[in-house]
Amino acid sequence: MSKKKFHFNPQTLNYEQVEVTFGSVMWRIFLFLLVGVVIGLAFFFVFFLIFPSPSEKLREQQVRELRTQYEVLNRQVDELQLVMIDLRQRDDNLYRVLLQAEPLSNSVSFATSVSRSNYYDDLLQKTNSQLAADLTRKVDLLEKTIYVQNKSYDEIISMAQTNEERMRHIPSIQPILNKDLTRIASGYGYRMDPIYHTRRFHAGMDFTAPTGTDIFATGDGVVELAGWKQGYGNCVIINHGFGYETLYGHMHKILVRKGMKVKRGDVIGLVGNTGKSTGPHCHYEVHYKGNVVDPRNYYFQDLSPEEYDKMIQMADNYGQAMD
Repeated sequence: MSKKKFHFNPQTLNYEQVEVTFGSVMWRIFLFLLVGVVIGLAFFFVFFLIFPSPSEKLREQQVRELRTQYEVLNRQVDELQLVMIDLRQRDDNLYRVLLQAEPLSNSVSFATSVSRSNYYDDLLQKTNSQLAADLTRKVDLLEKTIYVQNKSYDEIISMAQTNEERMRHIPSIQPILNKDLTRIASGYGYRMDPIYHTRRFHAGMDFTAPTGTDIFATGDGVVELAGWKQGYGNCVIINHGFGYETLYGHMHKILVRKGMKVKRGDVIGLVGNTGKSTGPHCHYEVHYKGNVVDPRNYYFQDLSPEEYDKMIQMADNYGQAMD
C-alpha cells in the first residue's frame, strides 16, 4: 500500500488528500532527469575546458620537446652557415687569388641567424608544419651551398695540380724560420714610424731575429736585385714570375747575386740592421702585378692554422714598425 499524502487547505481549514496522477509523476521524473542532464553537461564542460586530459597533457609536452629540438637544430644550422661563409671568403679571397682564378659566379647566398626581438614569441606562434618547413628550407639551402663549395675545392685542386710549376714560384713560406724568430715586430698596414714618429703605411712585415740568422727565398725565381737599396739597406728582390716579386731588406750579408736562379728554401742572406732600421730584422714584402699586397696571405705552406692565427695576432697587436 502506498502512503497517502495530504495537504492543508486554508480556505476550508481541512486536510485534503492529494491525488497522485500518472501525468504528475511523469512530470516530476522529467524534471529530475532534466536537472541531472544539465548538471552533468555543466560538469563536463567545466572539467574539460579548465583541466586538460592526460592525453592533452602528453601532446603539449611532446610539442614543447619538439620546439626545443627545433631550436637546437636551427642554431646548429646557423652555425654551419657561418662556417660556410668563412670557407667561401677563404675560397674567394685567398685560394682563388693565389691561383689567379675568378671568384665563384654561382655563389649561393643564405641568411644567417641574428638576434631578434620577439624571436621566441614568433617561434611559439608557428605550427609544427611551419617549423618543419622553415628548417627544411634552411637545410636544403645549406646542402646546396656545401655542394657548390665542394665543387669549388675540386676545381682548386685541379688547378693546383695542373699549375704545379706556378705553385713552386708563388711565395708561400716565411723568410725566417719560426725557431729563429724573436717576434714578429710589425705587420702590413699603417704603423708608427720609429724614426719620424708619424703614422705611415708599412708595406710588409718585420721579422725580428738575431744578426746572422738565415733568410730564405719564399718561392722559386730569379734574383732581380742584390745590393744596396735606399731605405732598405742590403736588399734582395726576387722575381718569381706570374706577376710576383718579393723583397728582403736590412740584410747583414747578401749571399746571392743578380740573375741567379733560386729555389724556395734557399738561403739568400743573413738578418742584419742596415739601412733605415732600428734593430736586427728582416723586412719582407710581396708584390703582385706591381702592387704591394699583404704578405700574411702567402704562408700557406709553412704554418699550421694555430701558428697562422698566432702570427696574425702578433703582427696586428704591434703598433710600430722597425724601419
